[in-house]
Amino acid sequence: MTMSNQSTSLGETVGRSMRHHWLLFVIEGIVLLILGALAIVVPPLATLGVTIFLGWLFLISGVVGLVMTFMARGAPGFWWSLLSGVLGIVAGLVLLVWPLTSAVSLTLVVTAFFIVEGVASIMYGLEHRRELSGRWAWMLASGIVDLILAAIILTGLPGSALWAIGLLVGINMIFGGASLIGLGLAARSV
Repeated sequence: MTMSNQSTSLGETVGRSMRHHWLLFVIEGIVLLILGALAIVVPPLATLGVTIFLGWLFLISGVVGLVMTFMARGAPGFWWSLLSGVLGIVAGLVLLVWPLTSAVSLTLVVTAFFIVEGVASIMYGLEHRRELSGRWAWMLASGIVDLILAAIILTGLPGSALWAIGLLVGINMIFGGASLIGLGLAARSV
């Protein structure tokens, strides 16, 4: 079987599966839309939820990492692995014990991301402008929006830490949910 036949057969299999399960995509999309709307309506609660969830992720990964490190004591990089496990446990505990204070730290990390992403997007757009490729202005606009979001969050600190992460997670869920609903409905009609 040639590579193109394999990809055609895989594409047909995926298409059949999506047509068969289109309703599951729509249901998941509706759930994400509802959760996203709730996160946007009550962003402090969503921020607290994200902070606590990340705390548990770090704590569990740190404990598992520590256990595996001691089980493989003779492996190279023992001390680095030990440090990584302890760091995960400490970060998880900090997020769980002081979730509101930790939300400020998470908000600062997100803000730093927006600043770096904004500058990178602006430079990327300007670089494409020099090459005369189309649609460079969209990248420029995206970078400017990132910098504006960072400025709004920074100027509102520490109060913005209560709503920033929850609002951003809510917006992400809304777009993800809408995408899944669109995907499911398109798969149904094919």
